[in-house]
Amino acid sequence: MTLTYFGWKLLRAVVTMWLVVTFVFFILRLTGDPVAQLLPDDVDQVTIDYYRKLWGLDQTIFVQYWNYFLALFQGDFGVSFRDNQDALQLVLARLPKTALLGLTALGFALLFGIPFGVLAALKKNTAFDRFVMGLAVFGFSMPNFFLGILLILGFSLQLRMLPSSGSETWLHMIMPVFTLGTSFGAQVARYTRSSMIDVLNRPYMRTADAKGAETNRRLYLHALPNAAIPVVTIVGLKVGELIGSAVITENVFAWPGIGRLLTSAVAMRDLAVVQCILMMIALTMVLSNLVVDLLYGWMDPRVRVGNREGANR
Repeated sequence: MTLTYFGWKLLRAVVTMWLVVTFVFFILRLTGDPVAQLLPDDVDQVTIDYYRKLWGLDQTIFVQYWNYFLALFQGDFGVSFRDNQDALQLVLARLPKTALLGLTALGFALLFGIPFGVLAALKKNTAFDRFVMGLAVFGFSMPNFFLGILLILGFSLQLRMLPSSGSETWLHMIMPVFTLGTSFGAQVARYTRSSMIDVLNRPYMRTADAKGAETNRRLYLHALPNAAIPVVTIVGLKVGELIGSAVITENVFAWPGIGRLLTSAVAMRDLAVVQCILMMIALTMVLSNLVVDLLYGWMDPRVRVGNREGANR
């Protein structure tokens, strides 16, 4: 992997993060005055002016933007208007719960999505293939909040088998993980099936079959490595969406993670906390895409060649 290829990808990641931070900063300040949201309705103007000056909201938006970037370079993500605590510390305190939920859901999706996608490709146009793809369409189409509510009604209220909210035990994880992982697993299964079918029809696979290569050898040494390249894309994108996708699921199941914190911070116009969470989501997505690009360059040399030729033009 050439340094030029890595350099272009890293530069694109940095520019993307700068655009995201800038967009989030200006959009949030167009949504309303946080002082009016946080203070009582009958507060006097002197108190309003005091807090606007305290939080730097009395300056022009471009001065606020400049000061915000200077603070970011010093590791200062701002202070929560509501809790008067460091915004980054508030977010990091919730991060382990969201990471636990997201990574477990990711593992669940890969555990079921890849094997079922491979089997569906090997049994193309059979009843099993149609059954798996039907489940995949159902899983992909079902909104997270609706699936979560159905699970609570069935397994918590009716059967009394699982807790409906909280995160104290592993039983509390079952429904949130299933809710968050179902849609992702369905997409992985569909991408895996499509990619495997494409690879199995390639000339080199037919050549290996004509030479009498064993089925397992053709599957594990030839088909799967090549079919994995498109699947890496969807997996990388979904890893980047873990925090963002967890927002709805965490609110449905009262899971004490970043998603619930983001919802309450948006409602209260807590700008520092919202900005910190959105930057973390963006950074996760940018880094996951960067890793995917680098994996592409490692798994498929044609990608590196294409990027190098494009840069030389």
